[in-house]
Amino acid sequence: MTDSEKVDIFINKQTKWKDKLQLLRSIVQQTELKEEVKWGKPTYTFNGKLVVAMADFKNHLALWFHQGVFLKDEAKNLINAQEGVTKALRQWRFKEDDEINPKLILQYVEEAIENAKAGKEMKPVKKKNVSIPLLLKSALATDKVLKESFSKLTPGRQREYAEYIGEAKREATQQKRLDKSSELIKKGVGLHDKYKND
Repeated sequence: MTDSEKVDIFINKQTKWKDKLQLLRSIVQQTELKEEVKWGKPTYTFNGKLVVAMADFKNHLALWFHQGVFLKDEAKNLINAQEGVTKALRQWRFKEDDEINPKLILQYVEEAIENAKAGKEMKPVKKKNVSIPLLLKSALATDKVLKESFSKLTPGRQREYAEYIGEAKREATQQKRLDKSSELIKKGVGLHDKYKND
């Protein structure tokens, strides 16, 4: 199945957002971007670099500009969905009653393409060490299978689990999170893997 066919299926499964997704797709298809599917969503690339993607949510539809931080955004349409966490990504959200201005969207997409051609890219900063919370440390010390499975995870996945468990304020919540995480760790999967599948 081609990426184009996958996008057709994704859009045709929609009830609430079908028309808006079709319109957005037709706008982006006017450009030189290649249509692909990543994380189960329509994604548009230039020379293998992510430029823009579409995502559907319960209360809104979003155009994601992967290096949106470099866009001029004179019309003030873009938001940072996770202030302090997301560095380069910017979203343009559409609610059910919002009008879509094809000319304006095309301007944003074309600017994003020019930025990609110019090599404008904010590289993710790699975090070096994984800080393991006490509760997880003691679980790793007492459960051999857990320790072995945890050591096989990528540093990023290890960090996800460590932060997820460690950021809980109450010890009871930390314990609950540890119990949930232990099963996933033993399966060799990341905490957020279910959201990353194609």
